[in-house]
Amino acid sequence: MTTAIHLNGAARYRPPWVPLLWCAPALLMITVWSVGPFVGTIALSFTDASPLGMGGAFVGLDNYRSILQDPAFWSATGNSVLYAIIAVPLLVVLPLLLAQLVHTRLPGMGFFRSAYAAPIVASVVAVGLVWQNLLGEQGPVNTMLQRVGLVQQAVPFLSEGSLILLSAIALTVWRGLGWYLIFYLAALSNIPRELYEAAELDGAGPTRRFLTITVPGTRLTMLLVGLLAGIGSLRVFSEVYLLGGATGGPGGEARTLPFFIRDAALDPITGNAGYGAAASVALFALTAVFAVLAQRFGGERDA
Repeated sequence: MTTAIHLNGAARYRPPWVPLLWCAPALLMITVWSVGPFVGTIALSFTDASPLGMGGAFVGLDNYRSILQDPAFWSATGNSVLYAIIAVPLLVVLPLLLAQLVHTRLPGMGFFRSAYAAPIVASVVAVGLVWQNLLGEQGPVNTMLQRVGLVQQAVPFLSEGSLILLSAIALTVWRGLGWYLIFYLAALSNIPRELYEAAELDGAGPTRRFLTITVPGTRLTMLLVGLLAGIGSLRVFSEVYLLGGATGGPGGEARTLPFFIRDAALDPITGNAGYGAAASVALFALTAVFAVLAQRFGGERDA
């Protein structure tokens, strides 16, 4: 059964293509700044262009064959995947727990809410420099660990590849807590308080209420947060650069895939823009696979 659409006023005399004109500026911006560069990157990946993107000859699939045989590419990909595996669950669960705490309206929660919103307005460079000072060999973290006797020597947070990666993950999680806290606060406000009151009358404790009411009520938000956090984790660059330096740690041990793309495409001596573009396409494919898996998982849970 179809429902007829009745137009009123000026809409009855307006040509059907006029609404497209209203969308034209936005569509033009999307085409120029998103679709165009995306198509250009794919085309560039089939060439051996210089870092400036000029003078490249068509090389077919050679760039893709090369990255599949490049150990540095697989090392960077592994770091990016590991980054997402650790960061995403933390960014899904911790903001939800904090949002539940803020939502209880305990005394002092206003300051708590403001404190976790502060990283949102701070630039990643400023935050990275602060963490760099905190985690340095003479920084407050190492000083405290040595004074309480947990370590005898300074922990090389900024000079060992695995620790640089873990430190960058901690920085990403800390910066994301306040942002995703807002998502969960909005979701919690849509859960009727009567459900909590009824569960409390039935004898359900705080943990039981959280698992049976809060988690199901925020499941779609959890999926959205997981998707955004996963895409952001696979694209992370600044945190590793600020904590590990321009090389991504000793020997590039902490390099992520965006880091590898920068080195491959923009190095003034050995750079190959076509090779970097092929790695960029690989990063897009990895991100798309993650997004599809996340949606499949969410769809199965809905069913």
